[in-house]
Amino acid sequence: MLDQDIMREATRLTRAGQLMQATALLQRMLRGERPPEPTPRAKPRALPAREPTIIDAEATIIEETDAPHPARAARPEPRLLREALERTKQRSGLGLRNVTRRAPALRDMVPEGARFIEGSYSNAAGSRAYRLFIPSRYQDQPLPLVVMLHGCTQSPEDFAAGTRMNFIADEQSCLVVYPAQPTAANQSKCWNWFRAADQQRGGGEPSLIAGITRQVMREHSVDPKRVYVAGLSAGAAAAAVMGATYDDLYAAIGVHSGLACGAATDLPSAFVAMRQGGGPAAATIRGDGLPVPTIVFHGDRDATVHPDNGNQVLDQGMKTTRTKKKVQRGRVPGGHPYTRTIHSDASGRDIFEHWTIHGAGHAWSGGSSAGSFTDPRGPDATREMLRFFLAQSRLTAGRSG
Repeated sequence: MLDQDIMREATRLTRAGQLMQATALLQRMLRGERPPEPTPRAKPRALPAREPTIIDAEATIIEETDAPHPARAARPEPRLLREALERTKQRSGLGLRNVTRRAPALRDMVPEGARFIEGSYSNAAGSRAYRLFIPSRYQDQPLPLVVMLHGCTQSPEDFAAGTRMNFIADEQSCLVVYPAQPTAANQSKCWNWFRAADQQRGGGEPSLIAGITRQVMREHSVDPKRVYVAGLSAGAAAAAVMGATYDDLYAAIGVHSGLACGAATDLPSAFVAMRQGGGPAAATIRGDGLPVPTIVFHGDRDATVHPDNGNQVLDQGMKTTRTKKKVQRGRVPGGHPYTRTIHSDASGRDIFEHWTIHGAGHAWSGGSSAGSFTDPRGPDATREMLRFFLAQSRLTAGRSG
C-alpha cells in the first residue's frame, strides 16, 4: 500500500533537488518501515533542466557459490540506506565479496582478428560516444547489427566483457554497437528510462540511440531488416523504449532484468515500478500496434527490479496478437534451473520468449566475471538472445524521425 503523504513528500524533495533524501524515503515506504521524524524543510533550489538521477544498483559480480541470494556491491549511501542494507545482509547471511571495478582487458572484450573501434554521434538532444565491434570475417557484406545498452555504473567495455557478446557475434558475423551513457547525463551512467521526455520518438535519449544505430548503418554494410537492440537493467528498460518508439528500425528487442516502456514517468513511480511492477501506463500500446519480437530474461530473486516487470514487457506485445504458448524447463549443469516460455504466432513463428532464471538475482545470466553484473551460473543469455534475434527479420518499412 502506498502512503500518499510519503509520495507527496518524496516528490517535493525531488523537485527541491534532494534526490538522495527522496530515494531513502521511498525505499523505507516500499519496505513497510516508518518514515523518520520530520525535520525542518530546507529552502528548495531550482533543478537544472536535466539533473541526473540514479535509478539502479551498483554493479556486482555474483560469485559461483550455493548461496541463495546474490551479493551486492557497496557504495556511498545515505545513513538510512546503509542501515537497511546491513539489516538485509544480516538476515540473509551474505557479505560483500568478489566485487570488481577494474577495467577489462582487451582479450576479454575482443576475439583475435576482430576490431573494437570508437565513434560518436550528435544531434539536438546532445551527443553520445560509442564502441563498435566489427567481426573478423567482415568484408563489406551486409551483416546484422545488435545495439547493446549497458546498465547503471557500467561502460561499453565493461558490458562487452561481461556479456561476451562480441565473441558470440564474431561466431555469427554480426556487428555490435555499444552506446555510452556519460555521467553528465546521469551521475550513475543510467539510461533515463523513467523520464517521459526520454520515452518519445524523435527526441531525448531515444533519438540519440536511434541516431547511433543509423550512423553505423550508413558507415558500414548493415542488413536493414536485421537490426536489434538489447540491454541490462536501466539499459534493458531503454531497449524496451526503443522497441516501442522505433519499431520500424528494430526487428527484435532483448530485455534482461528491465522494465516495460511507460512503467514509470518520474522518480517516485520509478521506484514503485522497480519494487512491485509498473502501473497501468506500462500496458499502453505504442507504435503502429504490430508486435515487436521480444526475448526477456529475469531472475526470480531479483531484489532490484521486480520480476513482474518482465511479464509486463511481454504483455505489451501480446495485447496486439494471439499466440500459442509452450513451456520448457531445464537446469544449467551445476547452475540455475530455468523456465523458458515460448509464444508463437498463427504462422508458427516464435515471437516472444520469457526466460525465468530460478534463484538468480539482478545480473546478466551466463555472463563472464571479466565484467560486472554477471551470474555465470545462469543459462547463456547472450547466446540465446542472438539466436532469437537472428530468427527475426523486420517486416515493416522504416520512417524518418
